[in-house]
Amino acid sequence: MKTIWSKSALLPSGWASDVCVEIRDDGRIAQVQTGVAPKGTRTDLLLPAPVNAHSHAFQRAMAGLTERRGPDPSDSFWTWRQLMFRFLDRLTPDHIEAITAFVQMEMLEAGYATNAEFHYLHHQPGGKPYANLAEMSERVAAAAAQSGIGLCLLPVHYEVGGCDGRALTDGQIRFGNDLDRFQRLRDEAVGALSALPDDTTHGVAAHSLRAVGKETLRAYTEHFPTGPIHMHLAEQRAEVEEVQAHWGAKPVAWALDNMRLDERWCLIHCTQMSPDETVRLAQTGAVAGLCPITESNLGDGIFDAVRWADAKGQFAIGSDSNIRISLSEELRVLDHSQRLRDGTRAALATPDLSTGRRMFEAALSGGAQAAQRKAGRLEPGYWADILALDTDNPTLWGRAEDTALDAWIFAGDDGLVRDVWSAGRHMVTDGRHIAHEQITSAYKRTIDALKDAI
Repeated sequence: MKTIWSKSALLPSGWASDVCVEIRDDGRIAQVQTGVAPKGTRTDLLLPAPVNAHSHAFQRAMAGLTERRGPDPSDSFWTWRQLMFRFLDRLTPDHIEAITAFVQMEMLEAGYATNAEFHYLHHQPGGKPYANLAEMSERVAAAAAQSGIGLCLLPVHYEVGGCDGRALTDGQIRFGNDLDRFQRLRDEAVGALSALPDDTTHGVAAHSLRAVGKETLRAYTEHFPTGPIHMHLAEQRAEVEEVQAHWGAKPVAWALDNMRLDERWCLIHCTQMSPDETVRLAQTGAVAGLCPITESNLGDGIFDAVRWADAKGQFAIGSDSNIRISLSEELRVLDHSQRLRDGTRAALATPDLSTGRRMFEAALSGGAQAAQRKAGRLEPGYWADILALDTDNPTLWGRAEDTALDAWIFAGDDGLVRDVWSAGRHMVTDGRHIAHEQITSAYKRTIDALKDAI
């Protein structure tokens, strides 16, 4: 049995001192004690480690390649998407495995314990399936075996090129499956997870209202009766206009009126919602999957986090395009966007909880729900998803409890993450993944092979 001791730890009941966490061989927490003398692995400040609720791993290899303005003066998400389509057409299964392992390593080093992978790159260039229909899903699983991260695999369903049902373009053709083939792909992808540890979970993702037909979406929970369901929703103004023009309602309103949204759903972005839609969607129990760094980079818009939180909505944090993988920075950008929009400060704080504490605990709860993973709490029976911060660092020196969390989120960076355990697997020690050199070398070789991809 592994033992972790910390001077301070965030427990479900609040902050506690001299905390000992014992971890069973199966990766679950066996016991949590307070007021205990130091023993085992010693840390300064112990926290539950959250789920990264939304990632397209392959896009990490594009970071820094799309920051120039092209001939179109109205550069936007849609012009970025065309560059992304050009890039992905070069990717092989070997590339996907190397990039995904690197992304997962970076997630662990940033403090995440789990990767919910929104995985839509399924087929060969030109759209022909691989001989093994789940080849690319198997490579995501192989990457998780290398990195040691907890995995929630979400194969993505993508049928059409827009709300009018038009055919997929060259850039989208590698994603495409009708419902029958997608169900087979999902089943084979689940089989690929059998070699991974018991904390692995899986679900499905409908890419968006633009990519899956109306009748299929109306019956989605019947087609997939178990596991989490994720979907992009209301990310861009042009998306809102397209759905409204073809389906007679804005995306969130259409989904609320036509789909059985509940606690199984994680709806990604939701940056284009009216106040009424925000409150109604929060009341369904669905999680809002927020990716503030990517949403800023792509000009998506600002999620109405204050109204959502006041309506008791759940949210999770993800890294989406993986242009920058930083747990602390995602939370910082989320809060700063509210301040910039509203001309206020500490809008997400409550009389009892600081801004950082409220956001962090919300991300723990929402991420666990989004991945259907029993995690997010230092409590017996939960997976030992744990991170330790280095309070010897000047940024955290003299800071404690909520103030330490705020200092990490608003003044710190990934360098404050000292140790990370995923289901008891001690994958990050002294701020570095245990296979950092090996995984990084494979990633660099992949980047060399892709240097002319855009």
